[in-house]
Amino acid sequence: MGFLTTHVLDTAHGRPAAGVRIDLYRIDDGRHHLCSATTNNDGRCDEPLLPENEFRAGEYELVFHAGDYFTACGETLPEPKFLDQVVIRFGIADESQHYHVPLLVSPFGYSTYRGS
Repeated sequence: MGFLTTHVLDTAHGRPAAGVRIDLYRIDDGRHHLCSATTNNDGRCDEPLLPENEFRAGEYELVFHAGDYFTACGETLPEPKFLDQVVIRFGIADESQHYHVPLLVSPFGYSTYRGS
């Protein structure tokens, strides 16, 4: 069985993003909240967001609370923030694989990809 992980890197400061709140949703006949987590000092979650026993194919959404993170870092941001919540909707097609969805983020831009 596979599992789901993430990693958040603060590209504005060149370091892992510690303390970022992340919400995970499953998208099927609506948006269903599965869990919330906060990144550790390495910008990772201490446990998989979807462990093997809960991992299944489907459509999911990760919501990264980037605006709160940058405010906590002391950044002076405009109101409203250009990026407040970064939402990444993605699909899991193969239940036997590890899906890693990293986020590289600054107050004014982000990128993601399917990692390993």
